[in-house]
Amino acid sequence: MLVLVGTIASCSPQTYGGGDLIIASKDFTEQDILGELLAQHIEQTTGLKVDRRPRLGGSQVCHRAITYGKIDAYVEYTGTAYTGILEQPPIADPNQVFHNLHQLYAQKFNLEVMPSLGFENTFAMIIRGEDARRYRVNTLSEAAQYTPQWRGGFGYEFLERADGFPGLAKTYHLKFSNPPQIMDLGLIYRALIQKQVDLVAGNSTDGQIARLGLVILKDDQHYFPPYEAAPIVRQATLAKYPQVKTAIAQLGGLITSAEMQRMNYLVEGEFRDVKEVVQEFLQSKGLGSVKQ
Repeated sequence: MLVLVGTIASCSPQTYGGGDLIIASKDFTEQDILGELLAQHIEQTTGLKVDRRPRLGGSQVCHRAITYGKIDAYVEYTGTAYTGILEQPPIADPNQVFHNLHQLYAQKFNLEVMPSLGFENTFAMIIRGEDARRYRVNTLSEAAQYTPQWRGGFGYEFLERADGFPGLAKTYHLKFSNPPQIMDLGLIYRALIQKQVDLVAGNSTDGQIARLGLVILKDDQHYFPPYEAAPIVRQATLAKYPQVKTAIAQLGGLITSAEMQRMNYLVEGEFRDVKEVVQEFLQSKGLGSVKQ
């Protein structure tokens, strides 16, 4: 708890360069991109100055920071917010999830859940392409018969959360010879390719999946709830700067899953600068300023 409090305290507005609002992101590449996307578009369309707070932490840390008023906005995934923050049982209907989330976040936290940016980033159970071909598996149900021979590698959050591994293992009767390894999310694909593990929990829009020839096992039992990327904004911030709501609304439905996966790859696979990748994407949609 001391670490969490310290992390939140460190993102106090006083630690920034006098911006009008602070946009944070969670601690992985896609979030770096989405945070920068919000920041650039708000700056370009409103004239406000945005301070960035990338890699703030996981969902709980970002949620605590925004409810304490230490940040003004970040992008969350609807299923994560619904099951992880609100601790509601998972439901499959994305429209119902968004409706419930929008209502409960306003009532409980004075937070505005904005419309989805257009894509879903769901948990993805991933194996090597060679194993998918060898065992002729495409779904989690088909893979369950082989998991006693496999080694699992998952992030801590996935092992603990309500919509994570415990429920998945129960739904698909997944059993491993040894308990799954707790791994840093930045290392899971390397571990998979180097055959240190055989099944990992990644994200469906990860840029490295196609590049490394990996295969996502289909969630044929529809265990995972929808995980649409939706900006979360303090209502107090929108009241102070109503133009911010208009700016963020312009980003609704803008990004496809394929486009998100490509941006992730440009940053992780080609080591492109996040700001440039975002700028080019906005320009391709007719929203960005022309680079001088």
